[in-house]
Amino acid sequence: MSVLLNKLRAPGDLWGGLASMLVALPAAVAFGVTVYAAIGPHYVALGAVAGMLGAAALGLIAPVFGGSDRLISAPCAPAAAVLSAFAIELVKQGVAPESIVLLLTVLAGLTGLVQILFGFLGIGRIIKYIPYTVVSGYLSGVGIIIITSQIHSFMGVGTDMPWWQIVINPGLWDLRSIAVGAATVFVALLGPKVTKAIPGTILGICAGLLTYLGLAATDPSMMTLTDNRLVLGTLGAVEKGYFNTFVARWHDLGELKLSQIGALVGSALTLAALLSIDTLKTCVVIDQKTRTRHEPNRELCAQGLANITSSMIGGLPGSGTMGPSMVNLNSGAQTRVSGIMEGVMVLVAALALSTVIAWIPLATLAGILIVIGLRMIDTEPLRFLESRGTVLDFAVVLAVVTIALTVGLIAASASGVAMSILLFVREQVGGSVVRHRSFVHQRSSTWSRSEAERRMIEQKGEKAVIFELQGSLFFGTTYELYSILEPEVKSRDYVILDLRLVQSVDITAVHMLIQVRDMLAERGAFLLLSNVHEQLPSGHNLREFFEQTGLTGESGDTVHIFPILESAIEWVEERLIGEVKAPVDEEVLLRLQEMELFHGRKDETLADLEERLEQRSFKAGETIYSIGDQGHAIYLIRRGEVRITAPIGGSRQLHHVATIGRGDFFGGLAFLDGRPRSDNAIAYTDTDLYMLTLENFNQLAEEHKRLALVLISAISRTLAHRLRHANGERTLLHT
Repeated sequence: MSVLLNKLRAPGDLWGGLASMLVALPAAVAFGVTVYAAIGPHYVALGAVAGMLGAAALGLIAPVFGGSDRLISAPCAPAAAVLSAFAIELVKQGVAPESIVLLLTVLAGLTGLVQILFGFLGIGRIIKYIPYTVVSGYLSGVGIIIITSQIHSFMGVGTDMPWWQIVINPGLWDLRSIAVGAATVFVALLGPKVTKAIPGTILGICAGLLTYLGLAATDPSMMTLTDNRLVLGTLGAVEKGYFNTFVARWHDLGELKLSQIGALVGSALTLAALLSIDTLKTCVVIDQKTRTRHEPNRELCAQGLANITSSMIGGLPGSGTMGPSMVNLNSGAQTRVSGIMEGVMVLVAALALSTVIAWIPLATLAGILIVIGLRMIDTEPLRFLESRGTVLDFAVVLAVVTIALTVGLIAASASGVAMSILLFVREQVGGSVVRHRSFVHQRSSTWSRSEAERRMIEQKGEKAVIFELQGSLFFGTTYELYSILEPEVKSRDYVILDLRLVQSVDITAVHMLIQVRDMLAERGAFLLLSNVHEQLPSGHNLREFFEQTGLTGESGDTVHIFPILESAIEWVEERLIGEVKAPVDEEVLLRLQEMELFHGRKDETLADLEERLEQRSFKAGETIYSIGDQGHAIYLIRRGEVRITAPIGGSRQLHHVATIGRGDFFGGLAFLDGRPRSDNAIAYTDTDLYMLTLENFNQLAEEHKRLALVLISAISRTLAHRLRHANGERTLLHT
């Protein structure tokens, strides 16, 4: 506590605590009255005290153990809605009023214990993923429940008939109560539009009190607290007095049976879930406005401890509340100390203003809660009706509200989450998991092919189809994917599935891929998988998953896995070309005449060129040139393979972009423009090269202008072909 008080940043935390108390205390009193009025009219005053004690306990305990600055904890609408419904049900069952009060106390304590359990289990991080439609419907449902629960007090009707029967029976109305309540609602709603200096709640209470006093001037019976059902009444005496009632309650606690406590667990889970959602929702809003980050599980433990403390002294449970927290923030609060100041000031106000509080009309408290309920109703989903794409989202909100009013809040939340999941699945099913379809001859591998090889691949390219997949492969998209793959499986020799953009794969999708594999195996065809991630965004190992499910474990030669798509294409190209490469050490060193670049050239002309070529040899793994080197030479491969790596898209990480084989050349771009190298060339196998430096080329050009022109033309033609193929592939990918 001393550490927290040392962090007090006056006057912000002081004024924030005061302002938030002015909002939280009247609402807490109103919530307490709502809950305990359901037991009987004689328990209204006890409810007011329970509300104040709850506000004090929550305000003092939650900030000490919680981690969120500026958060104000107090009795709230969800707690009032659940507890009043709980009390009404017990009254219908004929349970004695004293027992109902006792069970409310136990329920509040169990709720705190469940919240602490939520925190230790890490459930706080899960609650934040509840969809907006569910939160919106839940808040609107609670708002409507709060409004309808106040019809009795607002109309001044003391019967326990349903609220709608009261509305349609004007003969039951007390016009004095309606006038007080209407004045409270009117001023509480419009007051903030006139001045921001005083909270609308306080303005509404003042308006209700003044209206009550004005009416009392003509009705002497309204000026006494005795048997006056229009006002809250004396707070210090509920039959034997609050202290005696509290002591008796603790004595009765020891007589409760374990079965009675066990029967409350379901209600405690419901209330704990609702209060946790309310708290974390408020924390998220504070984080957004202050650019901070709360610790959800720590906050749940703190709220649970505060609710246990509140129940121990006979107070209402509650949560981190939006209204007082926003007032606290806007009043300049900076730290958690503002919450402690709010709790202290609640105690001071309760002691100093107990006489004034006794004269607060019940219709005024009802009016305050009606205003709170109206503000909880979220009208934003009405915009969902403007678009066909969001009509079903509005249906989710409407369903949550309806179930909240007819069944219960926790059932409404669960149903809303289930419906949101169904909408998500529907959306996933509606979108295609196939991002692109192409054939091998339309794409490039990392191997630079000769003209003859390129023609062969062009002729046979449609034997191999490529599917680039995206999104989630799960039971909802499996049928669509299979319907696309099935005709290809029956006619292609190679089916390549690129999984680079796949986010998740479930067992149903794997089972479908096994069917595809088996169909290909019957024809002697192949299934190739590329970019099989060892860590998906979900953290799962896709390669391991495929092995465990039998897709790749014992598939023989039918399924092949490649690190990237280009490697899979290269594998297919080799089989389409049908050549069997000789080992590097058995390859014969090519002469210039045997290279495609110089086909048809006279031997004597090439002899002059060969005199100016330098012969170089590199062992596997040796660097031929690096990024940044001056590009004063072009290289012709006589034997072996060279891999080209370069950074892509501004990244410093190097990627394999090409493999150059026997009879081809590399380093041409830098040779032509004289700029530094933009890639690395590394001998992949033992390699023998011809190297033509720019200096030797210039000498050749002076003596054999035609030969130099032929050489430059051949190099340019090959580079142009590579560029044209790359542009065609890029266009294909964007269609």
